Amino acid sequence: MESNHELADFLRSRRDRLRPEDFGLPRGNRRSPGLRRAEVAQLSGISVDYYIRLEQGRTGRVSSAVLDALARTLRLAPDERDHLYLLARADGIPRRATRSERVRPSVHRILELLASSPAYVIGRRMDVLAWNPMAAALITDFGALPAGRRNLLWHAFCDPAARSLYVDWEQVARQGIAHLRLSAARHPDDPGIAALVGELSVKSEEFRTWWARHDVKDRGSGRKEFSHPAVGRFTLDYDALLLPDGPDQHLITYTAPKGGPAADALELLAVIGTQRLGGADHLEAVERAHDVDEAPGNTR
Repeated sequence: MESNHELADFLRSRRDRLRPEDFGLPRGNRRSPGLRRAEVAQLSGISVDYYIRLEQGRTGRVSSAVLDALARTLRLAPDERDHLYLLARADGIPRRATRSERVRPSVHRILELLASSPAYVIGRRMDVLAWNPMAAALITDFGALPAGRRNLLWHAFCDPAARSLYVDWEQVARQGIAHLRLSAARHPDDPGIAALVGELSVKSEEFRTWWARHDVKDRGSGRKEFSHPAVGRFTLDYDALLLPDGPDQHLITYTAPKGGPAADALELLAVIGTQRLGGADHLEAVERAHDVDEAPGNTR
C-alpha cells in the first residue's frame, strides 16, 4: 500500500497548532507543541495504534465516522474538513488526467463586458488564463509575460513590485498558498503544480515556510488593499465566482461602491488600461495568446 504522506503531514500540522489547555489537559513537559497523538486518539474515540498509522500514512480509505471525529477534535474549518476528506480518500478516487486549461469564448465576452472592473480567470495552478485591461492595469501586464510567468503565486513571491502593490502582502501570499494546497490535493499528479512548488521553494524561504504549514482555503470573497504606483492607496472588494466547467476555474472580479475614493481609483485605472493596453483589441490579443499558450507540450 502506497503511503499517504500528504494526509500524514496535514494531520501533524493540525495537531501541532492545538493547545492542550483548551481541552482541559495539562501542558506538562512536551517535546512538541500541541496535542500528543494519544490525546487526539482518545478525544476522537479511536485507538492510539490506528491514529499513529494515520499519521504515518499507512492506512487505506478511512471511514466517514473516523474523519468526522478527527475533524471535531482538530477543530477544522469547513475548507480544512473537506481537505481532510479528500486526502484520506485519495487512494479510492480515480486520478483525473491532467488537461489543458481553456477559457470558453463566452467567458472572454464576460471579461469584455466587465470593462469598468478588474477581472480575470484563474486556473488550478494559480495561472491567470484570461484577463481584461483593468486587471492588467491593476496587477501587472500579463500579456507582456511569458505564459509560465502569468501566475499569481510567482508574481507574489518573485516580482518585487507585488510586495509594494499589496498593502498586506503576507496575507495575500499565504492565501495564495492555501488555495494551491487545495488544488494540489485535487490534482496530485499535475506536473505543473509540482514544478511551481519546487521553483518557489528554491527561490523563497517564505514560501517554503508557509507551504510547510499545510494551511488550506477555498476561494471566496473579501477585501484587498492596494498601493498602486500610478493611482495610490485604495481598497477593493473581490469575489471569486466558480465557473461551470468544474472546481478548477474561477472568475475573479474587483469592485468598489459608487462615489468613494476606490471608485475614483478604478476610473483612473480604466484610463490607464485603455491607454496602455488598447481596450477591446487587447482582449482579442489575449484570446490569441491563450490559444498559443495551450499548445501541446506547454505544461505551464
